[in-house]
Amino acid sequence: MTTLHLLATSSAAEQKSAEVTDWAARIGWLVGLALFVALVYWLMREGWKWRGTLQGDLPELHEAPAEPGPVRLTLSGRYHGSTTAGQWLDRIVARGLGTRSRVELTLTDAGLDVVRPGAADFFVPAAQLREARLDKGIAGKVLTEGGLLVVTWEHGDRLLDSGFRSDHAAEHNEWVDTLNQMINKDSTKTEGAR
Repeated sequence: MTTLHLLATSSAAEQKSAEVTDWAARIGWLVGLALFVALVYWLMREGWKWRGTLQGDLPELHEAPAEPGPVRLTLSGRYHGSTTAGQWLDRIVARGLGTRSRVELTLTDAGLDVVRPGAADFFVPAAQLREARLDKGIAGKVLTEGGLLVVTWEHGDRLLDSGFRSDHAAEHNEWVDTLNQMINKDSTKTEGAR
């Protein structure tokens, strides 16, 4: 038994373990992966810029008036982006509308004031508001049913959908009701004036 034990020990000592890591190959793979990620990022950035170029005919955004009137509603939350109305995946990136950010919404008789820290603010005059609804998604953001406040508005010759999510989702219903009442009241005034 001792001879067997000595024989097993000597054969184990003679075996050389395989090299665990081939550092040159590993570094090569990491450099290749980093270059691939950089290429994908660059292509995405170029695509974003190209989309902005294609949407270059979008007019400048309105600024809030000095005297907007009494405040009807306010909301703090997130701005998730704007799309072509009815096409929730066709993101609008021109004029900074594609930049997601925190948002402070203020609804007055003059319209909807969208204040975005770190991004371009804009104002939607009441005459350009078309509809408000609850939805579940807008380009790049999908939530539970009714988790997103979507405001449809006209800018230039385009209808746009802008998606907002309040910090307090219970506020969404009040916003939809108030905006739609305001829009319906304005449209009956316009029809009555004709």
